Amino acid sequence: MQAASRQLQALTEQGEGAGSAHSLIPQAMQAGPERVYLAQRQRLRRTTVTERLFDEKTLRQLDQLLLIAHRVRAGVMKGERRSVRRGTSLEFADYRNYTRGDDLRRVDWNIFARLERPFVKLFEEEEDLAVHVLLDASASMDFPREGGGDPKHHKFRFAQRVGAALAYIALAGGDNVAVTALYGAGLNVTWGPHRGRGRSLALLEYISALKPAGNLDLSGALRDYAMRHPRPGLCLLISDLLAPNGWQDGIAALQGAGHEVVIIHLLSPEEIEPPLAGDLRLVDVESGATADVTIDAAMRDLYLRRLLAWRDEIAAYARKRGTHYAAVETSANWATLIMSELQRLGVIR
Repeated sequence: MQAASRQLQALTEQGEGAGSAHSLIPQAMQAGPERVYLAQRQRLRRTTVTERLFDEKTLRQLDQLLLIAHRVRAGVMKGERRSVRRGTSLEFADYRNYTRGDDLRRVDWNIFARLERPFVKLFEEEEDLAVHVLLDASASMDFPREGGGDPKHHKFRFAQRVGAALAYIALAGGDNVAVTALYGAGLNVTWGPHRGRGRSLALLEYISALKPAGNLDLSGALRDYAMRHPRPGLCLLISDLLAPNGWQDGIAALQGAGHEVVIIHLLSPEEIEPPLAGDLRLVDVESGATADVTIDAAMRDLYLRRLLAWRDEIAAYARKRGTHYAAVETSANWATLIMSELQRLGVIR
């Protein structure tokens, strides 16, 4: 048993040594002060970028989650996701020798105790999932602006956090991830596709640097994306859906390309109950179009009824099309959306 204990200790050290964040500094210290400085700088850079979007505690919670697609499986690389193919691939298959970096949870410790050699159990075939995170980066997402409401309710800031969290979950789960800022057909800016937890810092930096701007034809941008990214996957659209030319044709194009679509519909409390009164001239932030209105109690009630009816119409459309839909106010805790609402929809486990 002493030999087995020593073997277990060595095996544990092997599993933790490869790719472990805690192993960076000791390795660097052995190589001299320059490596120490660079490693410390990298850790500081990661901490700074991460804290712009979410803290380390939230990051650890996200590590425990997995994105789920119910109608799409088109894996072309080995990932950390079970295949839906039926047959013997879902049953125990074989053993193979442990190699450095293998998940210790897959080691058969009973065999190890008998033979004092580590073996990994092989089960079902695994594959990666293509995950597409689409962020509406139009000017309407830049709300509320300074002096126009609570900055904590800012729609694009909320969208950045949700998009970063979903993309991080996908990277941590071994999925193939692309994140795109939607500015318009031919103008969309895409990060990826990339795979692996090691890409998380670059992901957070990319999303943190995005700025909302311009007039977006949302349907056109989605159709363009469906054409340029043919690999079907789980497509997560984060938008306020304030699109004069509509967005339904774009959703249909994504589904026609084989994507499973999730719509995360963001509105700020200031949009749901505008703190406005009197005679006003409203200006569309994207088109510049104006409208003269008189806002009183009756107009507020009419506006709220129409807004709620609009959201109900979107929810009905989503049910009819087999699309996941979550309506969210940006005053809500964004982590609650991830941990609760999307789990309720079956998008996250």
